[in-house]
Parts: sequence; C-alpha cells; structure tokens
Amino acid sequence: MPEEDLVDIKFRLFDGSDMGPFRYSSASTIEMLKERIVSDWPKGKTVVPKVANEIKLISFGKILENNKTVGQCKAPFGELTGGVMVMHVVVQPSLTKTKTVIQPAPPPEPPSSSSWYLSISKIE
Repeated sequence: MPEEDLVDIKFRLFDGSDMGPFRYSSASTIEMLKERIVSDWPKGKTVVPKVANEIKLISFGKILENNKTVGQCKAPFGELTGGVMVMHVVVQPSLTKTKTVIQPAPPPEPPSSSSWYLSISKIE
C-alpha cells in the first residue's frame, strides 16, 4: 500500500485522554474505526461503549457517517503534512428497554383529603 494512502488518526475521548495514533488506509470506513475504538477502549473509564453504534466520531466540526471513508473525511483545508488527524469520540449509550414512568397513585381509601400522591413504577 503506498504511503500516501495511509492516515494517522488519534481519537480524543470525553475526558481529554487520547487513543492512538493508529494508522489507517484512506479506504477504511468510519464504521471500521468505531469497531476498533470499542475493541481497544481503555480500562477504567466511567463510560464504556458496548457496540460501535453507541459511538459518534466528530472531525472538523462534522459528525462522520458510518459509510464514509477516512479519505472522504480528510481536512477540507488541504493535507496535514506529517500530522495526525484528530477525531473526537462521543459515547451515547443505548437506552435501556426499561422505562421509568411517573403516574399518579390512586387516592387513599377512604379519601380523607383532595391531595394526590405520585408513585414511580417501571414498565417493562
């Protein structure tokens, strides 16, 4: 593979720490980068992505689409000579299947006042 087809990318995490730099082909997709991030995620972080879909990559102020290639996401201002491309990583964990809903509780028996009580219940 020619040297000009390779791009060094560093991933900046939510806490300011970095992963990489790693060397990728310009033909690598954003989805491939996300899968690498999930598999190499540093131990001890409070937020941990479980799947690639929980990750958003941002470069030059744009959220990168999974089907785009690294070559399509290069700097719009020209090439970075000898530089490392930095992509910001945002983790958005999937919503759980269990939702918490606040519903009014039935009035107490016998009704001694006109006030309502709230209860919290889980819907699965």
